[in-house]
Amino acid sequence: MIAVDTNIIVYAHREDSPFHKEALSVMTTLAEQKTRWAIPWPCVHEFISIVTHPKIYNPPTPISIAIAAICQWIESPNCMMLSEGPTYFKHLASLCESGKIQGGMVHDARIAALSLGNGVKILYTADRDFSRFDSLKFKTL
Repeated sequence: MIAVDTNIIVYAHREDSPFHKEALSVMTTLAEQKTRWAIPWPCVHEFISIVTHPKIYNPPTPISIAIAAICQWIESPNCMMLSEGPTYFKHLASLCESGKIQGGMVHDARIAALSLGNGVKILYTADRDFSRFDSLKFKTL
């Protein structure tokens, strides 16, 4: 299964992103394919926070449009939302220790742990910081 990180969703949504076309192509391909793909719940929260933030985007995305965008992806027949399960903390602790994670990097470790705990094989991201996590394969734009 493939999962997508926040930045892929943001770039696919924001037409003013320099990576918009490539990210939109990734999201469209995933949404239209016959196999399972996933979005971690923390990425949804972060997406809404980023695209509606007036200090990040001028103009920011109105909240109703941000929510509608997420609904569109979630309603894809093969989209799975990733949440914490019984193995989540074991993965998180291992990733944090092996990657010497601290501070803001804990968020990335959380995404990686959610992905690993739910059977994700590849995480699509624009964030090379995921290279700290040897147990998760990632693909960048």
